[in-house]
Amino acid sequence: MERKITLYDIEPHRYNKLLASKLKEIKEFEMPEWAKFVKTSSGKKRPPIEEDWWYARAASILRQIYLRGLIGVNRLKTKYGGKKDRGVAPSKFQKASGKIIRTILQQCEKAEFVEKFKDKKAGRRLTKKGKEFLDKVASEAKEVKEAN
Repeated sequence: MERKITLYDIEPHRYNKLLASKLKEIKEFEMPEWAKFVKTSSGKKRPPIEEDWWYARAASILRQIYLRGLIGVNRLKTKYGGKKDRGVAPSKFQKASGKIIRTILQQCEKAEFVEKFKDKKAGRRLTKKGKEFLDKVASEAKEVKEAN
């Protein structure tokens, strides 16, 4: 019996690039107009230079949900945060922008990849459709690697 390929079998960087290109094709994952002008964190000095940063972030968030099972906006804000350069004062950790993360999660809900869940812990988790989509992208990534 052939083993099913999951995203655990592929390097994260390569997987995220392929997933981002797939998300670009899905109409629910359209980059909002305001996303060209916003910083990803109050700790950053400028907005992202990369044109397709929205899809890269969405791919990374989906991968995190797959890996962790259940995750909330606050946990993701901490994950994507970083050090703020405060000049002469020591650097300080700043969380990432919640608006960006929330908007991406709402897009994932529209595409039916994730759902809100509340039990002892609250957050978002993958739906069956979302898990199948991510596994399909993983198997495509594996095929591309084997072809090279």
